[in-house]
Amino acid sequence: MTTYAALLRGINVGGNRRVPMADLRELISGLGHRDIRTNLQSGNAVFTAEGPDSTAVVDRRAREEELAFSLAAALEERFGFAVDCLVRDHAYLAAVVEQCPFPAATLEGRQLHATYLSGPVDAQGLAAAVDAATYAPDDYRVGDRVLYLYAQDGLGNSRLAAALSRPSLFKGVVATSRNWNTVTKLVEMTGV
Repeated sequence: MTTYAALLRGINVGGNRRVPMADLRELISGLGHRDIRTNLQSGNAVFTAEGPDSTAVVDRRAREEELAFSLAAALEERFGFAVDCLVRDHAYLAAVVEQCPFPAATLEGRQLHATYLSGPVDAQGLAAAVDAATYAPDDYRVGDRVLYLYAQDGLGNSRLAAALSRPSLFKGVVATSRNWNTVTKLVEMTGV
């Protein structure tokens, strides 16, 4: 069994696209998964499921995609609207924390964010479209299916965050952001 985190995009924001966490836990259980826990009301769920037959990265990613697809289909059937879902295993989530290019231990959780991506992005193309130096001291870096964002005054006050939120930058890629407190909490929750 492998422990995964499901990251749902755009639910329970401003009273729209409501997915109660109790209903989400029930839905995940109905898919045959176990040890289901949710974090906050923001669409974070942790569960255990059969993992891939091998430890190869390609197999792990295929399993994550399979789980995300089945969860998204079940959510749409149950709630009547599409929900973008990403699923990541504990090893990936822990690697995101370990590979953070910013000094996470010295920053407040609201200053550092991870935007999880459904696939890779062209880091050079992104740098050409959004020159981070223009937005200093805010900054970003691209990792493995993740974009790290340092926003000195928080996400809501960051011009860089606004520039990076343009859908054209991530065409064909699902992106969902979490603050660093949530990032580390999901590592903790999936590490059990």
